[in-house]
Amino acid sequence: MAVAYIGIGSNVGERIDNCAQAVRQISNFANIVSVSSLYETEPVDKEDQPDFINCAVKIETALYPLDLLESIQSVEDRMGRRREERWGPRVIDLDIIFYDNLVIETEKLTIPHPRAHLRRFVLLPISEIDPELLHPVLGVSVSQLLNWLNDEKQAVKVGDFKTLYPHKFTICPHI
Repeated sequence: MAVAYIGIGSNVGERIDNCAQAVRQISNFANIVSVSSLYETEPVDKEDQPDFINCAVKIETALYPLDLLESIQSVEDRMGRRREERWGPRVIDLDIIFYDNLVIETEKLTIPHPRAHLRRFVLLPISEIDPELLHPVLGVSVSQLLNWLNDEKQAVKVGDFKTLYPHKFTICPHI
């Protein structure tokens, strides 16, 4: 089984519930190993939109990278994601950040995510799950990348699924 890290974000509607629903749907095709806390983060690239709720999951999967991409895009579609505006508001955004130590660059998929090392909302949740995870291109841990980050965007921890959903959210014993 491969190990992958998926970044999750939402800034439309019930943002925390949207993230929880995405994690539940991911668990239909992958084993959830761990889930980070939830963070409220300022938008990046297109700043005139609501703040995001972000988290990350570490999964084990038998899916190949392109099949995993197809599966997470299917989750986005079912949840109502519309790709009308680049970096615009979205009900849910799911990105494969890392997949084992693979480096992939195709028209459809780039792994590791090409801007992961520049974004607090990506590095902070992943470093909570696996601080010593090495970026396969840069050869540096995600916690070190987070320490070096010049991004001044705020990321405020708002809770975790276990606290926010004590009876509803039991995907795996680690959560």
